Amino acid sequence: NLEHCERLGLANAELRRRVSGQNRLIGPGPAMQRVFDQLAKVGPTGSTVLILGESGTGKELVARSIHDVSQNSAGPYVAVNCAAFSESLLESELFGHEVGAFTGADRRYIGQFERAHRGTIFLDEVGEMSLGCQAKLLRILEGHPFQRLGGSESISVDVRMSAATHRDLPELIRQRQFREDLYFRLRVIDIHMPPLRERGNDVIELASQFVEVYRSQMGRGPLRLSNEAIEAIRAYPWPGNVRELKNAVERAVVLGQGEEVQAVDLGLPNGGPPGTPRPALIPLKEAERQHIEYVLAECGGNKTKACGILRSEE
Repeated sequence: NLEHCERLGLANAELRRRVSGQNRLIGPGPAMQRVFDQLAKVGPTGSTVLILGESGTGKELVARSIHDVSQNSAGPYVAVNCAAFSESLLESELFGHEVGAFTGADRRYIGQFERAHRGTIFLDEVGEMSLGCQAKLLRILEGHPFQRLGGSESISVDVRMSAATHRDLPELIRQRQFREDLYFRLRVIDIHMPPLRERGNDVIELASQFVEVYRSQMGRGPLRLSNEAIEAIRAYPWPGNVRELKNAVERAVVLGQGEEVQAVDLGLPNGGPPGTPRPALIPLKEAERQHIEYVLAECGGNKTKACGILRSEE
């Protein structure tokens, strides 16, 4: 009925809001502004893009942003993590296979390049790709058709390609682990994602955004960062970059008791005031159990009162 459709529409809008809050590029600082400037110029073209940077800097978000502003934005967006497959399985994943192509191939499989036709394919961790797979990828970039494993049909696709790696590709070329011709084909345009430690106050903007996102998801938790938490975030080098920051803030929102995220809740090395013991890393279920026990103790063992407080947090 109409009421059900309206509720479903509101739920979908809320889901989109939450997803966009977690998965959009944020950064008013000059390092990210340079990235945004490149995206504005590169996105509408059909050029192949190589995204470089440390793990956790947001390379896949850049790839998604490129697709969203490209001429292929109405088509599919397909992301493949090349490090997640063995050599033979990656070829099958990318190019597909026919029945009987290898042991266990009991049905035809349409590869990701075919699925990405008239859209974008993003190859994450392309530096982990085998030389044999690199040769096939190079032929596609040169405009040649390909065949599924075990097949003879020539398949041509119209695909915008982006790739990313945290590896030093020139060094891999020197070690003969990566094809130089493929490297030059991939880096028609190269975008370097800055590590979080070089992004200045962006780290505080990101942390505040994550507090809002996780508090909205959980229906409870701190409202803002304390001054001590801000100083701890600024002082920490964030070797895991945005991904590590995101996890630290999620932990703090789960464990936080007051209206402000405390430095110690972030679980960072030396993350609290001098002499403050750092809580051990624990599963979310254990953190929730501890929170329930804390509320019960604060209510003097009154279960009815404690239940009322816990329900108000939902």
